[in-house]
Amino acid sequence: MSTIANFKRPRVKSDGHLDFIRSLPCCVCGNDIQTEAAHIRTGDLFYGKRPTGMGEKSSDRWAVPLCGAHHREQHNGNERAFWKHHDLNPFLLALVLVACEGDFATALLVLKQHRNSGHD
Repeated sequence: MSTIANFKRPRVKSDGHLDFIRSLPCCVCGNDIQTEAAHIRTGDLFYGKRPTGMGEKSSDRWAVPLCGAHHREQHNGNERAFWKHHDLNPFLLALVLVACEGDFATALLVLKQHRNSGHD
């Protein structure tokens, strides 16, 4: 068994990226009032995201925009089931939003396409 998968890296913080995420509409419903930066807690090593343990927060690159109601729903139960129910791939979305950080117009198009396409 490899210990590499369990190796914890320090959390990388980016206030600028979180501000960018909060400037966007909710990735689930499109609500653009008081969007919150929701950190993805579950993991998927295909995307380079390890699971986050209790009392630990993911690096800020793993944040996506959610309205308050959907952010609470994300943390209320099984997070994988939450994303599957809404037919969204949070890992892909987070990585794309990191790539287009600062480009608000492109991020809006990405969110709209992601909501309408349903990615696995």
